[in-house]
Amino acid sequence: MLARLTAMMRTTAARLSALYLLLFAVCAVVLVFYMTSLSARMLTGQTMETINEEVQGLGLAYQRGGLPLLVRTIERRARQPGANLYLIADPNGRILSGNVESLDAGVLEIDGWTERPFAYQRFGEGSGERNRAALEPGARPLDARHNAIAVVLRLPNQMIMLVGRDLGEPERFKVVVQRALMFALGMMCLGALLIWFFVGRRALKRIDSVSEASARIMEGDLTRRLPVTGAGDEFDRLSENLNAMLGRIGTLNEGLRQVSDNIAHDLKTPLTRLRNRAEAALAGKRKPVEYREALEATIAESDQLIRTFNAILMISRLEAGYSAESVTKVDLADAVRDVVELYEPAAEDVGVALEASVDGSFVVDGNRELIGQALSNVVDNAIKYSAGASENPRVIVSLEKTGNEIRLQISDNGPGIPDEADRQRATERFVRLEESRSQPGSGLGLSLAKAIVRFHGGQLDLSANDPGLSVTMVFPDMKGGG
Repeated sequence: MLARLTAMMRTTAARLSALYLLLFAVCAVVLVFYMTSLSARMLTGQTMETINEEVQGLGLAYQRGGLPLLVRTIERRARQPGANLYLIADPNGRILSGNVESLDAGVLEIDGWTERPFAYQRFGEGSGERNRAALEPGARPLDARHNAIAVVLRLPNQMIMLVGRDLGEPERFKVVVQRALMFALGMMCLGALLIWFFVGRRALKRIDSVSEASARIMEGDLTRRLPVTGAGDEFDRLSENLNAMLGRIGTLNEGLRQVSDNIAHDLKTPLTRLRNRAEAALAGKRKPVEYREALEATIAESDQLIRTFNAILMISRLEAGYSAESVTKVDLADAVRDVVELYEPAAEDVGVALEASVDGSFVVDGNRELIGQALSNVVDNAIKYSAGASENPRVIVSLEKTGNEIRLQISDNGPGIPDEADRQRATERFVRLEESRSQPGSGLGLSLAKAIVRFHGGQLDLSANDPGLSVTMVFPDMKGGG
């Protein structure tokens, strides 16, 4: 049990709970003492004010009728219910009149307010022997049931007058305040314990579950996710963000694995060709022209490999959401006109009619070079696969705005991709369908275009054109554009 408690106190939640409980306790204790002393001072002040009023009234009676009127006034007031303490004594301290039968020794020896509360007994509460003993010099204080404060005055004839008030009511009020505050302290401590039990322990359990899931993830299980209870609190929001991060990491790892597999599989053939060409060039004696042709072919093959690796790196950066390219306002209409103008001669050479259907301005936030690269890849594919596929091969590039989207569409009337599953696979890296095996390429054109469009917050869609293929780049529309 002790070991479990020690382990629990090592947790931040338990320490915070203990700290808050200690803080509550200290504040409550300070509040108890402060309120008790404040209430005692207030009641004592009211008592002293009442006594002063009584003394003033008795002083007026003494001035009007001397000692006889003063004694009669004291006797009358002393018999009233809830009366104050009144006492007339001779110069030696012997009680002559009033409602006080006995009091602590030494009270009547000092004029003015008593330095501290004193014990006393009213008439009928004790025996005369005890009272006389209490009044003798050097006697011990009475074991009385009442305490009081008073003011002691010496009259002109050396007689002694005492006017006081019982402290029973202030002391009872003080006890009530103390009990109330102690009860409040107990309730605060109980509330803190209940909060820790029902809230702190729940938080500890959730932290333990998060730690357990994190340990599984660190062991290599990236499919593991942090628990989400659905409460919508800070723990859930943290878990959801971390789960999203883990999902993103998993996607990137899967992409890295696919890239590694694709590189190992699809780049093996061109590297083998390079080696075979170099080996063939070194085998036997050849003319300088033949050596030159072999070297030029090797350089061309190497350039193609470099372009392939550059495309792979570009796709990886874009899919990771990182690119050193600057983002500005780009008019897609200008980009379309430039690409169409660039590819028109190549399209004419293979008998393909390349047309642009653009009217107006279509502005997006993006990078002009990246968008031009994506559009060039798609247009190049469309020209390459539609050439010779029909009597009148055509490639049409169009722009239109639909709602909050700008759609850049490249359509051809070539063989297309009839199967929907194949259209989805066509945008993956190094994927080359059977129909495209006869055409040169690395299978990265549509993959790069897809990564570029996603980098700009859009999406790349492939659909049947009946006949042919339609590739649509969907970009978010800027307000005020086009």
